[in-house]
Amino acid sequence: MNAFYNKNGIGDVLLVQLQTETPEKIHTEQMDDVTLIKDENGNIAGFNLFSASTYMDLGEAASVDVSEELVTALQNALEKNGVDLTLEVDLSPKFVVGYVEAKEKHPNADKLSVCRVSVGTEELQIVCGAPNIDQGQKVVVAKVGAVMPSGMVIKDAELRGVPSSGMICSAKELALPDAPQEKGILVLPEDAETGSAFEVKA
Repeated sequence: MNAFYNKNGIGDVLLVQLQTETPEKIHTEQMDDVTLIKDENGNIAGFNLFSASTYMDLGEAASVDVSEELVTALQNALEKNGVDLTLEVDLSPKFVVGYVEAKEKHPNADKLSVCRVSVGTEELQIVCGAPNIDQGQKVVVAKVGAVMPSGMVIKDAELRGVPSSGMICSAKELALPDAPQEKGILVLPEDAETGSAFEVKA
């Protein structure tokens, strides 16, 4: 789940995304302060909560931190508006320290590498175009569902015929202060703990 709030830009509305993929066709259903957004099969892809600040304290942030407190507040708001929807949310960190277990040349692209990256609880296959990526590095991985500081949502993808699940990030993509302008992923110190959360400020 991802949540976005921009009171100055669109008013007192919390936008909640429940699916990483945007449905080709949508239809909406209004229930008091909640507008449900459904895909062509009737599955709820997300919802908009109007008068959001009356249900929870959101501050001014554009990308809202998805926490247990937020999920509880949203669940209460849905119930108050008569919406029968139980939120099942993965609260695990979406930006984590990864360890590059292996790097191989992409079979269909000279400048791409296919990497096997351990993120603690699982191993991901990620296609990476950074010139400095190498086996044995500790890196920052944006897992599927992560929202980059730019607002881009990370999704499962296929790059030149090879599946890729997540993204290995550069300092610039993470909007870190004094990030170098040249291409290349951020390499972390060797003592960084694989699978631990990496804090990103949207």
